[in-house]
Amino acid sequence: MTVPRHVAIIMDGNGRWASRRGLPRSAGHKAGLKPVRLCVEECRRRGISYLTLFAFSSENWSRPVTEVGFLMSLFIETLEREIDDLARQSVEVRFIGDRSALGTPILQRIEAAEARCVPAAQLRLTIALAYGGRWDIARAARTLALDVMAGRLSIDEINESTLGQRISLGDIPDPDLFIRTGGEQRISNFLLWSLAYSELWFTERLWPEFDAGDFGAAMDAYAGRERRFGGVPAPREPAC
Repeated sequence: MTVPRHVAIIMDGNGRWASRRGLPRSAGHKAGLKPVRLCVEECRRRGISYLTLFAFSSENWSRPVTEVGFLMSLFIETLEREIDDLARQSVEVRFIGDRSALGTPILQRIEAAEARCVPAAQLRLTIALAYGGRWDIARAARTLALDVMAGRLSIDEINESTLGQRISLGDIPDPDLFIRTGGEQRISNFLLWSLAYSELWFTERLWPEFDAGDFGAAMDAYAGRERRFGGVPAPREPAC
């Protein structure tokens, strides 16, 4: 079966999962940690090299202050608890997003997590935190403009390749498969550049409900698709 090299996921539905059970939204965010662990395990088991998770968008800052504060505390707590185990599992952790919006405590944990040396990592786990796809493209364009102003780059050298290299995920393959839980069928400002030719898979399942069967269903759907990247289908061999 064809396996994607890189899977990207919008983990949607934590709040709705909690509300349907009469629980505070914070309970949904805590419950959402279990499927994160599951996806890491499934990627390692299936030989998937890259996993990118949308943990907190640039738009999420507009949520209630108490919820944002809880999420930041949860990120800190989770990093402290999980980072050693991830390293033992040969998982390298990286973060993308606007770090200028983050407080010192979480920045310190992020830097410590990224500083961990994971020789011959089997999986690169990228967490998008305070991230927005438009922010990412604008930031990449700004770095190119600065290089032109400094004489390090000419205008003629700006193209899809040079811009793509400055995108947050420019050093790894684009996602082959994009998964979104929670029933919404949009990419919500996530990896706008990198998802250009990704296969999209949506499910009504809320994120805390997402299990190995759901992950397998997404893999099966991906394996059944023909990726043409704007080309034409490959000719089929004539039947005997």
